[in-house]
Amino acid sequence: MRTRTRVGWLRPKLLWGVFATLCLMPGNGAIATGQVVIATTGGAYELALREAWFDPFTKETGISVVTVAGSNTQMRAKAAAMVQADNVTWDLYLQGEVQASSDQHHQSAQDLSSFCQQFSGRSDLPVDACTAAGVRLLSNATLLAFRSDAFKGRPPESWADMWDTERFPGGRSFPNFDDPWRVMAAALLADGVPRQSLFPLDIDRALAKLERIRPSVSLWWKSGDQSVQGFRTGDYSLGQIWLTRAQALKSEGQPIAWSYKASFLVADRVALIKNAPNQDNALKLLAYWLNSPKAQAKVCEVLSCTPPSSAAVELMSPQARAAMPNSKDIKDYVVVPDAKWINQNAAKMLERWNAWIQ
Repeated sequence: MRTRTRVGWLRPKLLWGVFATLCLMPGNGAIATGQVVIATTGGAYELALREAWFDPFTKETGISVVTVAGSNTQMRAKAAAMVQADNVTWDLYLQGEVQASSDQHHQSAQDLSSFCQQFSGRSDLPVDACTAAGVRLLSNATLLAFRSDAFKGRPPESWADMWDTERFPGGRSFPNFDDPWRVMAAALLADGVPRQSLFPLDIDRALAKLERIRPSVSLWWKSGDQSVQGFRTGDYSLGQIWLTRAQALKSEGQPIAWSYKASFLVADRVALIKNAPNQDNALKLLAYWLNSPKAQAKVCEVLSCTPPSSAAVELMSPQARAAMPNSKDIKDYVVVPDAKWINQNAAKMLERWNAWIQ
C-alpha cells in the first residue's frame, strides 16, 4: 500500500534536512517514478485538494502525491533556493497569479508553453488556463470577512467599515507576508480613493491610514490557517482573509460572512519547478486537473472558489454558484490588481512595509 506523506514547516531547517536525507536513502522512493511532490498552503485548502484531486489521481494512475506545507512566501523562497543550489526535491508548488507574472517566478519555474499546447482551443477553458508560468488552479478573492453574530443591524460591507471601530467594534486582522499591496490597497479604498484610481498605490497615504487602525489589529497573520484562528476564538470580529478560508470556516458551522464590496480578485497557479525530479508525473498531475471538471467542481464546492473550467461550474450546486461574485459585484466592486505595477514595485513596497510593521 502506498503512503502519503505531509511535511510541515515547523523547525524548518531540521525537517528539511531530514526530508532531504530520506530522499537520498536507497529504496525510499521519494524521487522515484511513482511519486510527485507538491508544496501547498496546508490546512483546509490542502484537504480539499487531497480529497478531490490528489487521491483520485493516485487511484487512477498509481502515482502517490506527497505534500509539503508552507506559506506562499516560504514556497517561493524554497523553490528559488533549490533551483539556485541545483538540489531540487519538489516538483510543483502553488504560486499567486500576481507573482506568477514576475521575472523572479520565471527564474524558478519551468516554461510550460509546450505542455499547454494540448489545451489550446478548449471551449470550456479560458485562454490563460495553462500558460508558460503554470496551470490555473482556481480563482478566488481576498476580502473582508466578519463574524455574523458580532453586529446588530447593517453588517460591515466596505473597507471604510473595517476602519470604523465605533460602528463596528472588535479586533481586526490583516495579512503580513511578502506582498503587502492588498493591505495598502484596502487602506486607500477606506480613505476614499476610487477603485479606478487605486493604482499606482500611494504608499505614504496607505501607511498613514493603516496607522489609524493599528491599535485595533489583534493579529497580523502569516498563513491561511493562522488567519482564521481568531474568528474561532473570538479574538477579532473582522479580518482581511482569503475567501477559501472564509468558506472553510462557514463549512465548520462558524458564524462567518463576507462582502464582495470589499474584495480583491486573486488566483492561484501551480508551477513546475525547473529540474523537477518527477517531472513526467508532475505534468500528469497538472493534466489531470485541467481534464477533470469533476475534481475542480468538488474543490470549489468546498472552498467557494471559481474553477478554471466552465464545465466544472455547471457541476457545482446552485448554492455554491450563488456564493460566487455576480456580474454586478465584479463590475462595481471587485478590484483587479495591477500585476505589472505590483511586481515592478514589490521591493519598494516590502521595504516600506517592513519598516512600518516593526
